[in-house]
Amino acid sequence: MPLTQSAGLTLDASRTAKLVEVGIALSAETNLEKLLEKIISYARELTLADAGTLYTVNGGFLDFKIIQNDTLGIRLGGPGSEPITLAPVPITRSAVSGYAALTGTLVNIPDVYESSDFDFTGPRRYDEKTGYRSRSMLVVPMHDHEGTIIGVLQLLNCTDPAQKTVIPFPREVEPIASAFASQAAISLTNAKLIKEVRDLFESLIRVMATAVDAKSPYTGNHVQRVAKLNTLLAEEINACGEGVFAGVHFTEDQMSEIRISGWLHDVGKITTPTWVMDKSTKLQTVFDRIELVKSRFTAAVLEAEARALRAFGARVSGDGEKVEESPEMARAKEETEALMADYSFIESVNQPSEFMSDEMLAKLNDIYRRRSGVVSGGGPLLTAEETLNLSIRKGSLNEHEIALMRQHVVDTAKILAEVPFDKTGKLKNVPVYAAQHHEKLNGTGYPRGIAETDLPLQSRILAVADFYEALSAKDRPYKKPMPPEVIYRIMKSCGEHGELDPKIVELLFERGIHEKFEELYEREKGAGRRSTDGI
Repeated sequence: MPLTQSAGLTLDASRTAKLVEVGIALSAETNLEKLLEKIISYARELTLADAGTLYTVNGGFLDFKIIQNDTLGIRLGGPGSEPITLAPVPITRSAVSGYAALTGTLVNIPDVYESSDFDFTGPRRYDEKTGYRSRSMLVVPMHDHEGTIIGVLQLLNCTDPAQKTVIPFPREVEPIASAFASQAAISLTNAKLIKEVRDLFESLIRVMATAVDAKSPYTGNHVQRVAKLNTLLAEEINACGEGVFAGVHFTEDQMSEIRISGWLHDVGKITTPTWVMDKSTKLQTVFDRIELVKSRFTAAVLEAEARALRAFGARVSGDGEKVEESPEMARAKEETEALMADYSFIESVNQPSEFMSDEMLAKLNDIYRRRSGVVSGGGPLLTAEETLNLSIRKGSLNEHEIALMRQHVVDTAKILAEVPFDKTGKLKNVPVYAAQHHEKLNGTGYPRGIAETDLPLQSRILAVADFYEALSAKDRPYKKPMPPEVIYRIMKSCGEHGELDPKIVELLFERGIHEKFEELYEREKGAGRRSTDGI
């Protein structure tokens, strides 16, 4: 029986079918690392090679990508394997792999120890170090669809399955190897193109997120912080082997949806006025109108003091001696003190607080009633519109401004509706999750008031990440930084009242994810780089 038949390497119908099957499997793989590993594994399977190395062309060098050796139990360079630390191989005619890359010629060597055509110092040195015996070698260039050589397959030690001995690679296997190498090269090129498109797409996502963050010096890191925490929470849920999340596992595609929705959740803020996003006091618009109020009250005080001086001057005797204070002087003095006290109160309530009491609101309205008719400095001391803003019970935004802020979620949905996520199907839920980060389990959220039964876990995760970031941020002009225990107390209360998912809130704090997140963020910030969160 011919050697090729005993080795099981004839190009018969079953071998051809296997080649087709392998080609289909390669074309379905778009992950570059996995594809590279599959290429060398299938090449070895088709040629019965004990070992193999896959190189890719990088300028004038061949980079090691995957190394496999069954006899030595070696797997390097693949997903989950140890990285390859070997230096790239120069593309020269003296090295067999370099020769194949330069000429595009397949090289079949029965025994490298008996060949003088190429420099096999490297294999000999490797054998001395490991105790391996390199014999037969098949080196196959990988041509892409344009005929460009993009890589080289170096297969070692063809093994006769019947005799379990190393034999030369039969000539009949060369067409199989060449056909496979062409299939592999096309698959590799397609995977690279897909990766380039994906990288371009995700870089545009980062551009949009950066544009949103850049609108405000105070929220310039909000999106990236939410994106990072959103992913950390999902990864932690994936790692839960017990408890309420024990049966939950997000696939790789679902993790991509979670990650990207975090980066895009606030893209609608492109349309939100900056002065609303940065409103640090109740009277702030493009500038803080407390300065206008101050100028009016200052003018009124100066007018009262002028009246007092006039009254004082009228009662001074001819010889310059002072006289007792007149009623006019006393009233002017009282008015001055009252004006200063009223302004001081107005200045204090202009600052946002957790809650404005009924007593403070009543006092403000009393000042408005007493001062709105007083004209000084070009207008009333306090206008109805200013009083309305100063009456804000909590925070710095009035109802109209809150509506403007909430509009960003609607705009997020509109903007993302224009992105063709549905073309691949793998990211189709990104617009859904991104637009639901302000919805609440009890149905009181916005913009649609979606309740618990219709709110996906991914949206709930993003809502918790966004809420935590808003509370923990140290650079907001409208609030003071909060210690972790206060943040936990607030978020726990929100969970109890159905505003946030209590299970995710507990996970965030019980497993110390918030601490891990803050440490990671500070480390990346200290290194002077923005987090891309895997994008």
